[in-house]
Amino acid sequence: MAMLAFDLFWSFRSPYSYLLLPRVVDLVASHDVTCNVRIVYPIAVRQADFFQKVDPLWMFYLMRDTYREAQYLGMPYRWPKPDPVYMDPATRLYPPEQPHIHRLSHLGVAATEAGRGLEFIREISHTIWSGTVDDWHEGDHLSEAAARAGLDLATLDAAVAAKPDHYRAAIDANQDAQRAAGHYGVPLMALEGEPFFGQDRFDQLVWRLKQKGLQPC
Repeated sequence: MAMLAFDLFWSFRSPYSYLLLPRVVDLVASHDVTCNVRIVYPIAVRQADFFQKVDPLWMFYLMRDTYREAQYLGMPYRWPKPDPVYMDPATRLYPPEQPHIHRLSHLGVAATEAGRGLEFIREISHTIWSGTVDDWHEGDHLSEAAARAGLDLATLDAAVAAKPDHYRAAIDANQDAQRAAGHYGVPLMALEGEPFFGQDRFDQLVWRLKQKGLQPC
């Protein structure tokens, strides 16, 4: 029987994507299942006025809930400094020129193509979201995280620089596949056409995988 596999649509700006990852890593390590990492841009990049239109309570609840969920899971957590997506404070819009998120997203695609996507997003997101470092974008923070994932950051950067259109197209393809799977948000897990949106649907994903024959390694 072919190994079970599911897609993970994932963003570097999503706190819930970060909070989900240890469970996915443990699942893949302990069971006969593959996780296909599919990096997408955050909703703020895909829809620049999203947060301008949303009810203010949406963000207040997000902040309260993510800190609570991190405490519940026993994970270190702090909103990143700097934010992976830059917002113009005057307009509350997200300009197309972004200093961080495009690089991070394209690096995630390059790492996935190198066969270390899950390891890479786990280490990089921990560096960004755990609150253990300030200015995660400076110094050796990202290169050390990449090394922990078994990759060389300079090599990944060079690959992206050599074929920028390829990596943008890969993100576009992932975003099209995300909507085809049944949702636009992250983290989104998709198993044989069935969507599981949100880190709080991980247990249901595992339940469905077991119905389909999931076995320990």
